Amino acid sequence: MAKKDKKRKFKQKLTDKYRLVILNEDTFQERFSLKLSRLNVFVLGGLFSILLIVLTTLLIAFTSLREYIPGYSSTSLKRKATRLTYEADSLKNRLEVLETYTKALRPVLTGEIEPEKIDSIVNIKDGGVSFDESKLQATKKDSLFREKVESKDRFPLSEAGDSRAKNVFFSPLTGVVSQDYDINSRHYAVDIVAKTGTPVKAIADGTVILAEWTTETGYVIMVQHSNQFLSVYKHNGTLLKQQGEFVKSGEVIANVGSTGELTTGPHLHFELWNDGYPVNPINYIAFQ
Repeated sequence: MAKKDKKRKFKQKLTDKYRLVILNEDTFQERFSLKLSRLNVFVLGGLFSILLIVLTTLLIAFTSLREYIPGYSSTSLKRKATRLTYEADSLKNRLEVLETYTKALRPVLTGEIEPEKIDSIVNIKDGGVSFDESKLQATKKDSLFREKVESKDRFPLSEAGDSRAKNVFFSPLTGVVSQDYDINSRHYAVDIVAKTGTPVKAIADGTVILAEWTTETGYVIMVQHSNQFLSVYKHNGTLLKQQGEFVKSGEVIANVGSTGELTTGPHLHFELWNDGYPVNPINYIAFQ
């Protein structure tokens, strides 16, 4: 019976009503009153505490205030870490290429590979070289061609025409040029607007010397052509060729995209360089 009485008293204490009254100190006029019980106070206090914890969690998770709390990294630090990760990956790829190139040259530089000997050379006397004509087995047609070549002047004083090879370039894609080549603003390229996924083609035969991701220009591919020409294709969606591959004129090497921080939409940023200097691609290629 004593336990039941204690439980009833405890429940009674929880449910007993109390009146909270706010009075004017001078006139003792009642300004505000509220009926409360201990149970109501506990429930309201618990709900207020839970709400405060939830609001604080949301404020920290979805606002920049979390950067001021120890243990949270800032947004700028994350961006720098991402950029450094991409740069480290690019440097790793370049280092692998240099190591492969050095490994291929090492036998030649150390003398492990000896120069091939020509069987037709019999001896070298008095600074001259004598050949065994019997081993040449030249035909009558070869002899006539040799006489024709030797009869020509090896050092003509006048040129019969322009001997410089003229390059004919294939358009990487057909589209509207949204931004022209402008050397004053250091925009050494033309921007060609096209739909995402449009094939990007090589302008001429050449070798891919770079095919990788960069933070600012996204997927980039560079092709080295003859006569010191270099073509650069930036902001691609995907790359279809790898570094070191040989591509033919008009062959698809990438797709139009909008990758990189400096992109403004799906387009191709195309650059053309000659002998280490940028040139206006419109002077060589018709894009429309």
